[in-house]
Amino acid sequence: MKKIGLTGGIGSGKSFVAKQIEAMGFPVYYSDDQAKKVSDKNPFVREELISLLGPLVYQNNSLNREYLRKQLFSNDGLRQKVNAIIHPIVRADFSNWAKKHENIDLVFNEAAILFETHAYKNFDAVILVYAPEELKIERLMKRDHSTLAEIKAKIKSQWSDAKKKTLTRHHILNDGKTSIENQLNSILERLL
Repeated sequence: MKKIGLTGGIGSGKSFVAKQIEAMGFPVYYSDDQAKKVSDKNPFVREELISLLGPLVYQNNSLNREYLRKQLFSNDGLRQKVNAIIHPIVRADFSNWAKKHENIDLVFNEAAILFETHAYKNFDAVILVYAPEELKIERLMKRDHSTLAEIKAKIKSQWSDAKKKTLTRHHILNDGKTSIENQLNSILERLL
C-alpha cells in the first residue's frame, strides 16, 4: 500500500478532486474534516486551545471557527502553535485509518497544508491540485461569502503553488477546462 497526500491551496478544488478519486474506487481520508471533529470533541485540544487563545475560542460547546480564523490569519506564530496541537492527533488517526485499508494499493489523505506543516514527508507521493488565483478567488467568494481582502489574506497565509510544485512531480490543474480525469489517470498509472 502506498500512502498518497492530496493537497492544494484554499480554493484550488482539492476536495472536488478527492471525490473523483473516491469515485475511482480509492479510499480518501479527509484531514480537514477530521481536524474539525478533533477541535470540537477532543478534551485535550479544547484545553490547549483555551489556554492558548482564551475562552472565546469555544462557543456553545464547539469551536468558534470565526474567532479562531481571525486570530490565525494575522499571526503565523499562533497558527503554528494551533497546528502543533491538532495535527499530530489527526496524523495518528490517519495512520490508524490507513491500517484498515492495507489490502488496497493506494490510499489518499486530503489535507490543505501538507507542505506548510512538512507532513508531506510522511507520504510515498503527493498530488498538488492548483488553479489560477483569480479562479480561486471567485470560488471562495461564492463558497465563503468573504471579502476580497479576507480571501487574499487566506491565500497569502499558505505557500504559493509555485513553491509547492517544486516539492512534488504530481500536479493537477483544476481550471474548469482541463480534464481532471485524464490528469488523474496519468498520475495513478505512474503511482501504481
